[in-house]
Amino acid sequence: MNRLKTLTTIFFLSILSALQVDAQDVIRQSPCSSESIQHQADSVKQDLAKQGFIVVKEASMQMESEYEMPVIVPLTEGSWYQFVFIGDVTSKLYEVRMFDWNEKQVVYQKKMWGDVDGNVISYSYIPKFSEYHMMKPVQVNKKKKNLCGYVMLLKKVK
Repeated sequence: MNRLKTLTTIFFLSILSALQVDAQDVIRQSPCSSESIQHQADSVKQDLAKQGFIVVKEASMQMESEYEMPVIVPLTEGSWYQFVFIGDVTSKLYEVRMFDWNEKQVVYQKKMWGDVDGNVISYSYIPKFSEYHMMKPVQVNKKKKNLCGYVMLLKKVK
């Protein structure tokens, strides 16, 4: 009986340690700092505030060139949202795809270096259902591997 108890304890401890190792493999968004991106973000927030939008969520995030950074947000049916992605000004390509809960792509926007406000992608969206959506920004930079990005979710209140 004592031996069975010991074996059971060892079994459960080994499962717990395996779960902890797996938990460390999760991709986490790390903040970053860029004065130029922060300045642009502040300007965009001021412009959208004049149009009746308030910031619901915002975050700077460390990104790797050519890799999407998924951002999951809960949206309420019928509410008017504005999404903003700001990438490193030296990147040559910026894209944002947004998917609904059923993984259907509902938004796609692409900008290139040299476009007016090329490193800023901003779009409105009114969801048909209250559910989580996933926004996937990506930027491509041939000179830098690690980049800073900034995402904002704003909601119309006025």
